[in-house]
Amino acid sequence: MEYSKEAKQIIEAVGGKDNIAAVTHCVTRLRFALNDESKVDAGALSDLKIVKGTFSANGQYQVVIGQGTVDKVFAAMNKESGIGESSKEEVKEAASKKQNPLQRAIKTLADIFIPILPAIVTAGLLMGINNILTNPGIFYKTQSIIDVHEQWVGVADMINIIANTAFVFLPALIGWSAVKRFGGSEILGVVLGLILVHPDLLNAWAYGEALAGEGIPTWNLFGLEINKIGYQGQVLPVLFASWILAKLEIGLRKRVIDSLQLLVVAPIALLVTGVLTFIIIGPITFVIGNFITDGLVAIFDSYALIGGLVYGAIYAPLVITGMHHTFLAVDLQLIGSTGATFLWPILALSNIAQGSAAFAMMLATRDERLRGLSGTSGISAWLGITEPAMFGVNLRYRYPFIAAIIGSSIAAAFITFQKVLATSIGVGGVPGIFSIIPSGWVSFIIGMVIVIIVPFVITFVIAKRKKD
Repeated sequence: MEYSKEAKQIIEAVGGKDNIAAVTHCVTRLRFALNDESKVDAGALSDLKIVKGTFSANGQYQVVIGQGTVDKVFAAMNKESGIGESSKEEVKEAASKKQNPLQRAIKTLADIFIPILPAIVTAGLLMGINNILTNPGIFYKTQSIIDVHEQWVGVADMINIIANTAFVFLPALIGWSAVKRFGGSEILGVVLGLILVHPDLLNAWAYGEALAGEGIPTWNLFGLEINKIGYQGQVLPVLFASWILAKLEIGLRKRVIDSLQLLVVAPIALLVTGVLTFIIIGPITFVIGNFITDGLVAIFDSYALIGGLVYGAIYAPLVITGMHHTFLAVDLQLIGSTGATFLWPILALSNIAQGSAAFAMMLATRDERLRGLSGTSGISAWLGITEPAMFGVNLRYRYPFIAAIIGSSIAAAFITFQKVLATSIGVGGVPGIFSIIPSGWVSFIIGMVIVIIVPFVITFVIAKRKKD
């Protein structure tokens, strides 16, 4: 069978069949949950022509094979050695047993936010189109496209509604994903999220205006005054409420007889969670969320250069540890509270920087295998997927990775100082410009030039010197 020899060699290099607790594959990689990673022969894996890179992250040992080929390798592995495919959930579960509490918390956040990214990415791209249509000064000096061509007003308004929906009902998306992750019924998570943005509640975006004007509407619960506000754009309230809802549902299902579950479990779980959210969870997490948002905004407003420089430098190392997933929640909180985020543009430039370093390795090396890997992974990084370039090329030689960090740090300091903002997340690399507010396009393009030139030049010069 095709790739049977390579499949056997990979199994042997990762410590043998007995060392594999679970295995699955994604678009480009084999993902192993191993009993003992110290048994892995990384050198033997690197010597295999079919292997384009290896790395360990979040308790999984991942072997980069390549799109299409990985399916054939896994099929050969299954046939020749009898290793059946585990589900991604099973591999994650096996890997999580070796993680510390912080790693498990980060993994939980990733499991919650990654499934809703397609909706967020779509919203970001559509917002980019809407920005082109409605922002003045792009094609006309002081007017927008819809100012000059009024027949496009309806189209722009329709696109804006479609684009904004994911953010208007963000708690429902998070509720669906979070309750599912915590083991409850995802439909109840959707309902919980919709409860928190019910139109009868004061819109969270009008909270400041109401506070300064007529005041906040309240409920009177037996003498206790409860603010009657919604949680549009908020992340923390629905996260904590989803955990409570899932635990209540699981507990009730264990104690209520089957014939009464439909009448008892969901009503009690939603009622108790809803009341607790409006009385305790919501007010506390609302303050915490706003504190985080205001703190970040204040830091980046007062120390823009330093903030950009530091975040640009640490983002790529965060990817190695998996901690970058925690910033998905921060980005969404910023967008929900202020309408835009200054962190996501830095991520997009970091993607490009890793790709630029990989392209430099492609031109500097005489190794045909490394050249091919560097070229394909560089393109992937420029499109927003950095793992092949980062783990397959840059980290292996170290100096390309450091060069990419230097470039992204400089560019991040510049665009942060220039107040470049993104209206959405999920669109990384070169396409990331579509999520940038048009007033920041020129500055973002200058940032792109920096992360293209600086990592490339540094990597190319060092690579040539090492070769010589």
